[in-house]
Amino acid sequence: MMQSWFPDAKLGIFLHWGIYSVKGIPESWAFFNRQISYEDYMAQCSGFTANHYDPQAWANLFQRAGAKYAVLTSKHHDGVALWDTQLSDLSVVKQTPAARDLLTPYCEALREKGLKVGIYFSHLDWSHPDYAPIPPEERHGDTMEKAYQQWSDGPNNPTWQRFLKFHRGQLEELCTRFGKVDLLWFDGDWTPGDEYWRMAELREQLLSWQPETILNSRMRGHGDYQTPEQGIPISRPEGPWEFCVTINDSWGYQPQDQNYKSVRQIVRMFAECIGMGGNLLLDITPKEDGIFPPEQVERLEALGDWIRQHEEAVYATEAGLPAGHLYGTSTLSKDHQTLYAMIFDRPWDEIAIKGIRNQIKRVSVVGSGHELSYRKMGGAAWMNIPGVLWIEVPEAELNPNATVIKIELDGPLDLYSGAGHAIESN
Repeated sequence: MMQSWFPDAKLGIFLHWGIYSVKGIPESWAFFNRQISYEDYMAQCSGFTANHYDPQAWANLFQRAGAKYAVLTSKHHDGVALWDTQLSDLSVVKQTPAARDLLTPYCEALREKGLKVGIYFSHLDWSHPDYAPIPPEERHGDTMEKAYQQWSDGPNNPTWQRFLKFHRGQLEELCTRFGKVDLLWFDGDWTPGDEYWRMAELREQLLSWQPETILNSRMRGHGDYQTPEQGIPISRPEGPWEFCVTINDSWGYQPQDQNYKSVRQIVRMFAECIGMGGNLLLDITPKEDGIFPPEQVERLEALGDWIRQHEEAVYATEAGLPAGHLYGTSTLSKDHQTLYAMIFDRPWDEIAIKGIRNQIKRVSVVGSGHELSYRKMGGAAWMNIPGVLWIEVPEAELNPNATVIKIELDGPLDLYSGAGHAIESN
């Protein structure tokens, strides 16, 4: 059930942490796609130590980055649980040198810092005998259509019912053993169909255990918000949404992947998300010992610095101007009387904003407070067609990552978005 904190959160931290970080290979997909044998993949259990896992330090870092929530992979498609599940022996508690529940301290550390607790859970489980993928040598054609075992006698067959009992049982553990869970982030609902998963029924069950939790979209249409992945939407999605993206090109820790997004690119993605009314869920990748690569820490710290400097344009704001009004993005204060224009590229002296009918009270730079000169040009006031607002932005006021211009209006934003027409009387 959607909660008021989510649209105001703006930034979350995604954490893919599991045995795949030992060899630094793709999470779960490495054995599914036969990059490595299942046996060799699971042999990584012997190297997963969590020796330097410090959930308080994690929470401190997330807070400094400006995040309001985090989401940790409690179990990916490989079936290895980060908690002491009573329904399987496949957990870091029973199979790795870490030998302890890693989920409880994570939840407690977030709550201590006032951060919302998110838990990722994979519906499918490629290690469970009742949910086995088709061996790769048998695949042909569209592998995503034929990737999973199907049962000719439908969803009521004993094999699937055993798996569903296991699936529901692990979710009951997550919802009843770790205190309040603010967000359940699901994955892997691709196949089989909803007649197998019975997602509407699952939704009701989850809300009976956690009445105030939010469910993401990977519930076959029974979630609370959309989750576009790895590509920022071109047009604003309907309703609440969250864009999840990797800080480099990998969800889990892969030391060879040095293709990190720059601070400027991360700030821009973040600004574009909140400008369209969404959240950014930025994925980072702990090593097997629980330490984050320094390149990732540096980027989170820099993102946090930018957010703190421009906090009023970030939190307690709504989506800003629709596309076409500004070469950039923007947010709008909750009372709709202040517009925050976010400029990514170096302007030639001025920026232009189209369609604002309001009178302008003041224009300034967020962070420095420096007041800017502006003028309105063109328009036809007698036909309620506004001119273009031109704002002078001195070179000295530009932020290297994104410059935010505060435009104070004489009332709630009155916006013209028409196609224009001929004026017969001037």
